[in-house]
Formats: sequence, structure tokens, C-alpha cells
Amino acid sequence: MDWIKRNYKGLLLCLVIAIPAWYLGKAFPIIGGPVFAILAGMVITMFIKNKGPFESGIKFTSKKILQWAVVLLGFGLNLNVIMETGKQSLPIILCTITVSLVIAYALHKWLKIPEKISTLIGVGSSICGGSAIAATAPVIDADDEEVAQAISVIFLFNILAAVIFPTMGAALGFSTVSGDAFGVFAGTAVNDTSSVTAAASTWDSMWGLGSATLDKAVTVKLTRTLAIIPITLVLAFIRTRKEEKTDEAEGKKVSLKQIFPFFILYFVAASIITTVCVEFGIPASVFTPIKELSKFFIVLAMAAIGLNTNIVHLVKSGGKPILMGFCCWVGITATSLLMQHFLGIW
Repeated sequence: MDWIKRNYKGLLLCLVIAIPAWYLGKAFPIIGGPVFAILAGMVITMFIKNKGPFESGIKFTSKKILQWAVVLLGFGLNLNVIMETGKQSLPIILCTITVSLVIAYALHKWLKIPEKISTLIGVGSSICGGSAIAATAPVIDADDEEVAQAISVIFLFNILAAVIFPTMGAALGFSTVSGDAFGVFAGTAVNDTSSVTAAASTWDSMWGLGSATLDKAVTVKLTRTLAIIPITLVLAFIRTRKEEKTDEAEGKKVSLKQIFPFFILYFVAASIITTVCVEFGIPASVFTPIKELSKFFIVLAMAAIGLNTNIVHLVKSGGKPILMGFCCWVGITATSLLMQHFLGIW
């Protein structure tokens, strides 16, 4: 009962924002529910004079529910199918991820952009946008403003990619009788799943390809999503070692359970459960409601993150992160095109 009293007001506020944001995201998939939720939260918080009664529930939503969302996201990954159908694109995926992370690290050092924002933008650009940021933020203990900053940057280049890439693909001479080349390009060079879908669907419509490009792009994107697992685990171990050293230096008792983000292991376990179940003949559609719930939880968490974000400060400090996002985006796009040309896909 005490937990309910402490948290229900903040949870209800987040729900009031998340539900319409979820439906707006369905109506405008190129923008997506998480972006609507985070923007609404940032605006609404300016009109709340006393956030005290809501703080506990907002904090619970932005931290714990975000972790639950990531765990449930694992039920959307059939590892066997993704790896089997994603072999063609795997070298391109590995190269684009590497380039993005190297660019983010170099600009972090050169421009002195805060480490956590740099990590979120690098991972979000290279893997799968909002989902990767959602998975990474609790691992590196990023605060809500850092998450909001990263989501905003990724959103900007998602929109640009979805609008520009179909015309760009035609200008570059991608095949218009097969969706393979543009599907691989969209799946490896566009950040977020919603924008991958938008770009691939546009290409299908332009050349009357049914859903050939979309099917290819989504498969490539799911293969790319698998990179969440090794990257977050590496980040988790790095953070664990850092905090262990700090605690030892300060004479504190080291507790692995308190430091290590075990929810990432639950995410991996969920992926394995899905893979095993499908192998034993259980339809993948059984997991669809869980996948939808994970997406709604991300929208709910983004509403909470928006409520904890100072939009004025976000705008003032946004220049360098946007530059980093742009450089990562250009690097990923160029690498994808070069690798496709090298592999004979385009």
C-alpha cells in the first residue's frame, strides 16, 4: 500500500501522456509514440508548479518500467531466423556499427561532449535508435535529460533519412525491380525501426514492389538489433569494474548485485526463450502481444523522461550532440553504400 501511495500519482500522469502518444505514434509512424511522449512530457512539466507528489512515480516509470520494456523487447527476437536471413547484411552491419561508435568516441574526446550522451548517440545511431537508447541508458546510469537529448538527436536524423533516402536511392541507381539493395541500405543506414519502415515502404510504393523492400529492410534491421546484446553487456562490465574500483578506493563494500544491470541478461533470456519456443513449433505470433507491451512501456518511460527534462536547457546544450548525430549518420550512410558496392549488392 505504501508503494502505491508513493507512486500512483506519477504513474497516472505518465499514463495520461503515454496513451494518446501511443495512438499518435500509430497514426504517424515516421515520428513514433516515444517522440510524441517525450515532447508532451517536456511541455507539460513546465506547467506543473509542485512536482513533489509525482516525483516518485515518475522516477519509477523512467527507470524500472524502461528496464521491463527492454526485457520484453527480447521476446521479439528469434535469433535463428534473424541470423539465417541476415547473413548477407552482417558485414555491412558490423562495419556501420563500428564506424558510428568510433565517430562518437572521437567527437566525445575532441569536442568534450559528455560521455553518457556520446555513448547514447553512438549506440542509438549505430543499432536501432530509441530501443538501443532505452536498453543502454540504465546500463550506463544516464539521467533523464541525457536520454531526452539523445532521443531528440536520433529523431531528427530519422525524419531526414525517411524523407531523403528514397529519392537518394533512385539518384544512385539502386535496382527498381528488386528491393534487395534499398532494403539493405534502409536496414543498415536508418536509425529507428519506424523510419526504416517508412523509407522501405516508400521505395516499394515508388516502384510497385509490393512489400519486397520492406521485408528485406525489417529483417536487416532485426539483425542489427542483435548488437544491443554484446554492446550493452560490454558497457555493463565496464561500468561494473569502474564502480568496483571506486567502492574499493573509498573503502565501501562491493556488491555486484547492486552494480550490474541484470535486466540485460533477462533480455537475452527472453530472446532465447522465443527462439527455443519457435523451434518447437510454437507460432511466433504468440509473442506479438508481449512485443506490443514492450513498445508501450517504452512510450510510458519516455513520458516520464520528458517530465524530468528541462526543455530550455535541452535546446541550449543541443548544438554539439546534434553535430555528433549528424557525423554518425553521414558515416553510417557512406559506410553502408561503400560496403554494398564492395559486396556487389549495388
